[in-house]
Amino acid sequence: MTKDTAPETPDRLDDPIAAQPGYDETETRIALSGHPIHAMSVAFPIALSFCLLGADLLYWWTGDPFWARAALWAAGTGFLFGMLAGFSGTAELLLVRGIRSRAAAWTHAIIAVTLLAVLGTNWGHRLDGYEEAVLPYGLLLSGLGAVMVAFTGWHGGKLVFDYRLGTSKGN
Repeated sequence: MTKDTAPETPDRLDDPIAAQPGYDETETRIALSGHPIHAMSVAFPIALSFCLLGADLLYWWTGDPFWARAALWAAGTGFLFGMLAGFSGTAELLLVRGIRSRAAAWTHAIIAVTLLAVLGTNWGHRLDGYEEAVLPYGLLLSGLGAVMVAFTGWHGGKLVFDYRLGTSKGN
């Protein structure tokens, strides 16, 4: 009786991208005293995007023009701080080979750029009349922006916490 033998299969699959030179190079190149600038600068646009949605909802609920004016400032400041965070994130993406070679980094970048377009549109929509701009389009853009911030932040957090991308290895 002959014994059928199956060809041996490896226990794990090899990732051809991980075999490329520079794949393990993930340390930040855009830092201030060892602190990654992109990781530090994303907190403001994230917080301001949620404040924008909150101000719009409070204006809808109360009718107080203060909240419409607060939403205008949150939209503009969130957009401008988002642009600064975007510049440092783009520099990291383009300068660090280990970040550039991962698809998740490109997904994060594409969603973040789309988010900036939504924030900029929301801010521009409010410049001519912030009270009239809230309902319905301002509120809808704010809601879309908050959802996009959640997706962008989730992808960015995954890159930092799971893959250790864009962090400083320390001394």
